[in-house]
Amino acid sequence: MFHKNFYVPGEEIPIIVLTPEQLNFLIYDNQFQGTLSPRLERTKDIFIFGCTVALRVSDLLNLNGSNLEISNDSYYLKVTSKKTQSLTRIKLPDYAIEILKKYHCKRHRKLLPVITNYNLNKNIKLLAQTAGWTDRFAKMRSRRGISESPGKQLKNQTTHRFCDLLTSHTMRRTAITTMLSLGMTEYMVRKISGHSANSKEFFRYVALAQSYIDKETEAFYQRLSETKFSQQNLVRNT
Repeated sequence: MFHKNFYVPGEEIPIIVLTPEQLNFLIYDNQFQGTLSPRLERTKDIFIFGCTVALRVSDLLNLNGSNLEISNDSYYLKVTSKKTQSLTRIKLPDYAIEILKKYHCKRHRKLLPVITNYNLNKNIKLLAQTAGWTDRFAKMRSRRGISESPGKQLKNQTTHRFCDLLTSHTMRRTAITTMLSLGMTEYMVRKISGHSANSKEFFRYVALAQSYIDKETEAFYQRLSETKFSQQNLVRNT
């Protein structure tokens, strides 16, 4: 599942994110992890961590021991953004703590494996390909909020595999939209992401998260309708 038709007024590039289901797969599917090389396993762990804490990639790859705080058996990240100088304090879930314990390197003082952004981007695409996320989509821009021929394949139009559209920026975008989709308030998400209250970029995440919620709600009511129909048939046949 992929949010491929998200458009906003003006000329905008669609936001590319993982769904909560895809993120859950990366976090908890041990069978998939068993198929990965050490290089891709490290990439997966960095990617999962980035999809959890919503940091900009420049801040994520520079995390060190001074960014980690332990209080009452809870782990927190404390980060001052290089871009905005805003301070973020994020409580970490158990799976993120396990990643830090796995990779904490005293020699480099880094919390995550040392890797360049170039190699991380390359590995993320390979990781997603290994996960089977290879469906093809048209990467279209919108003008004045309208997509040209949305949902249709244009003649001679270039398509891209979903895995090839993922980059290190996908981590932060996925974290923000996942938090919103699963019910965290906009105010709390902004506190974590560092967006201002009137950020146009943040409004795009809100709209994308709402589109996911709408789609899941429609699917729920469709399943409910099918259940009702099945029950009616059962009554008739008794």
